[in-house]
Amino acid sequence: MSRPVSPPALRVRLIPQTAPRTIPADEAYAGGPAPGQESLALDFFPPDEDGAFERRRSRTAQLGDPAPFVAKMAQAIVEVVSGQRPPPQLIRHTTPRVYSVLARRALVSARRQQAGTRRGAVVRRIRLCEPADGVVEAAAVVVAHGRVRALALRLEGLDGRWLVTQLTIG
Repeated sequence: MSRPVSPPALRVRLIPQTAPRTIPADEAYAGGPAPGQESLALDFFPPDEDGAFERRRSRTAQLGDPAPFVAKMAQAIVEVVSGQRPPPQLIRHTTPRVYSVLARRALVSARRQQAGTRRGAVVRRIRLCEPADGVVEAAAVVVAHGRVRALALRLEGLDGRWLVTQLTIG
């Protein structure tokens, strides 16, 4: 005869406490609520009244000759617009608005390139003008797909480097 099998013994386990620990008021941070109390860490920092995080203008003398940078940027912009280069490579050298224009144009050209392969665009000539200290306006002659086109850009010296702040592709 076989013996009846008894069910395994039940074990009782406590559910771990998952609620955040409440900090008494006397231990709370001075000037703000305790962490985990529906507040963000940014609440603890005073507002930037002195403009310490704003972009600082740079003079042309601090930035060096803009011609080589303009030539390289114009070629890079043309390559992005024609789909030969990914747009994120230019994010450091452009404002967010200019970058969004470039990324949108690159997306359109990527769709066109699926239909067929084309030769890349080449920058043939650059013209520079300095209307103010730390500001350069440039025009580039571009040969793309058998057509001559124009590229106009404005660079400003910000935070010790040139930044493309305006862009027009003709």
